[in-house]
Amino acid sequence: MRAEDVPETLLNLPCPDFGAPSRADPGPVSERRVAIVSTAGLMQRGDTPFDFGAADYRIIDAESDADLLMTHVSTNFDRTGFLQDTEVVFPLGGLRQLATEGLIGSVARFHYAFMGATDPTALEPAARQLARNLQGEGTNVVLLVPV
Repeated sequence: MRAEDVPETLLNLPCPDFGAPSRADPGPVSERRVAIVSTAGLMQRGDTPFDFGAADYRIIDAESDADLLMTHVSTNFDRTGFLQDTEVVFPLGGLRQLATEGLIGSVARFHYAFMGATDPTALEPAARQLARNLQGEGTNVVLLVPV
């Protein structure tokens, strides 16, 4: 979409204030456990597809053989890159390579996907729950892949 084609209503949406971010030192990169969080509306075959404006997330099990599907509902979204190489929106292979080379500590088993183009204030409760889940799983770094 060209900038001049963006509807006026979208240009004037207020940006929510979530306060100052909290940060923690996760230790050396070579000891970090990394998970992916994507906004590409990803799911594994058999999961419930995202609805327009969905404010929940899907869990992607890295040890599952289920197909990775994209259910992003925007008519302006081009899925061509994803269809050719899922690494474009879900770089699990790249993370595994970094772990094999010892550049990161490990790759988390569970990764997560939200539906992009959703009001951020609607996503906040699920994002806070997800942060607690990630901490509980021992994940201390998230690779955010916005789409």
